[in-house]
Amino acid sequence: MRDGTVPRAGVGYPRSLHIPSTRPGGTHVRYRLPRPCWLLLLYFACILAAAAAPAEAPMQAYTRPVQSLDGEWKVIVDPYENGYYNYRYQPFDQLAEPPKGAYFRDAKPDSPTDLVEYDFDRAASLQVPGDWNTQDPKLYYYEGSVWYRKKFDAPARRAGDRVFLEFGAVNYRADVYLNGRKLGVHEGGFTPFRFEVTGQLRDRGNSLVLKVDNKRHADAVPTLNTDWWNYGGITRSVGLVVVPAVFVRDYRLALASLADREVAGSVQLGGARGGEKVRVALPELGIRETVRADADGRAAFRFRVPEAKLWSPQHPQLYRVEIASGVDTLVDRVGLRTISTRGRQLLLNGEPLFLRGIAVHEEYSADGGGRVRDAAQARQLLEWAKSLDANFVRLAHYPHSEHMTRLADEMGLLVWSEIPVYWTIDWGNEATYRNAEAQLEAMIGRDHNRAAVIIWSLANETPVSEPRNRFLSRLAARARALDDTRLLSAAMEKHYREGDPDVAVVEDPLAGLVDLVSFNQYIGWYDGSLDKLDRVRWQVPYDKPVFISEFGADAKQGLHGDAGAIWTEEYQEELYRRTLRMLERIDGFAGTSPWILADFRSPRRPLAGIQDGYNRKGVLSEKGVPKKAFFVLRDYYRGKAGTAP
Repeated sequence: MRDGTVPRAGVGYPRSLHIPSTRPGGTHVRYRLPRPCWLLLLYFACILAAAAAPAEAPMQAYTRPVQSLDGEWKVIVDPYENGYYNYRYQPFDQLAEPPKGAYFRDAKPDSPTDLVEYDFDRAASLQVPGDWNTQDPKLYYYEGSVWYRKKFDAPARRAGDRVFLEFGAVNYRADVYLNGRKLGVHEGGFTPFRFEVTGQLRDRGNSLVLKVDNKRHADAVPTLNTDWWNYGGITRSVGLVVVPAVFVRDYRLALASLADREVAGSVQLGGARGGEKVRVALPELGIRETVRADADGRAAFRFRVPEAKLWSPQHPQLYRVEIASGVDTLVDRVGLRTISTRGRQLLLNGEPLFLRGIAVHEEYSADGGGRVRDAAQARQLLEWAKSLDANFVRLAHYPHSEHMTRLADEMGLLVWSEIPVYWTIDWGNEATYRNAEAQLEAMIGRDHNRAAVIIWSLANETPVSEPRNRFLSRLAARARALDDTRLLSAAMEKHYREGDPDVAVVEDPLAGLVDLVSFNQYIGWYDGSLDKLDRVRWQVPYDKPVFISEFGADAKQGLHGDAGAIWTEEYQEELYRRTLRMLERIDGFAGTSPWILADFRSPRRPLAGIQDGYNRKGVLSEKGVPKKAFFVLRDYYRGKAGTAP
């Protein structure tokens, strides 16, 4: 904030970096980068390109009536993909006349001698939403293709209505077929997608078939190597949304000026021809505005709300918003707030903000489940975070469900949302970039009206190189073009000053392009002993707020011993005490999100009797039982909040 208005997060200048590995067995690599001018020029070129190429308009469907397709789906496990390829490895859906053996045909034999080697009606079942790994022990480690089939009747609709088939998320590739006809393909395991099926529905007995494939690929996002479980399946809800021929597809509404209490936004109509009236109302604030759509179906608006109460973690005020055009009305709830920086300060509604955070995976294992399936499980995770006296959650390492961001709005938890550009990506592959960009667009498009979301994050622990810098510069520019009302960041890494192992330095070309200098550090776990935490001094040469996006240590809940013995609760507890003291010495320290709220599954963690397939860095066990570090962090946050520990 500079002059009473709230500009978009400022664009800084890139700098150079060398960075060491912080993983066991990693090597320290120095990157000597050219002068940063090329990156800055590239960034502004990307800004212009991103602004000139708008993403496909998202569709706000969460608050609309939906005919749910959740529940029991028939499934066929197909590791050799025999239902997709013939014996010469030709895709059936690319043939002029696909045979009955193509599973998407959902075919039956026409006679006793008709050979059809599958039958969904006789097949096993899985619940949707849900991952297959935790529903069937035989599929726990399975990575490959599973065919899903759902039979349903068409929803009630009027002449001229349009019908969309909406998916919350499918991991990772989904080939979608309706009544034997391919609707399309979606890649990316954590973002919503949809197909219009107007005119393709039968009144009775529709067959919806998906080939879901969660195999990992080097050119995918995320790529081959991660530190979380690769849950396969239709992991979020599926439904049919019926709308009029002209409907409110999307809207944006945000507090543009804190000083003037001015709200600005826009509405995007679907099916519009231009000139349609659009009515925008916030009844509780006495706002009723009418604007007209342009030839592209877009209508902009601006008005003042001098009596509005601003959204904050202490007072998460949400207002009803009604947007109507013709016979269609979209109803939602929004919060009004600003987020900005001033030098090394982070400001919410113009007031200094310290982020009392915790990182969260979208996994709920308290009842034996895996990927979060519903709003109740999402609420439980956020309530655990609130019990720490947290005001902030880092939703790692991919976009979480819409339940999470909407509940954060309601519960007063600020949110960092990120895409799975994680560790190593195929930086030079244009298709990989387009995949990452599409996931960024979908994340921002879905949640751009959630007051809780204050940070879009581009990446996590990515090794510096010129191809990586170009890749992330393009993503940063695209994020700015899509949403200039929030902060931009990424979880970067540290290195040590040459010749002085007690001086930790954070420099990265990406730091010049984001608003919050965020980094992960594991001193006392992957990096040295606990004593090192007492000696380290920090250099972060940016006039920006500093956020520590990860720190932590593994501890098995219930394992006790000396504070110097790893894997014990006492070791994790002592690391938290010393780390928090160390972080207080960083100039511009604006918050942290320790790693992590609860233990979570990871195939990288096989140590029998300790890890047993879980990353044990949670301050809670996978069942939600607190470890000793939980109370250290809670007391620290209570002190930061001004309440007695």
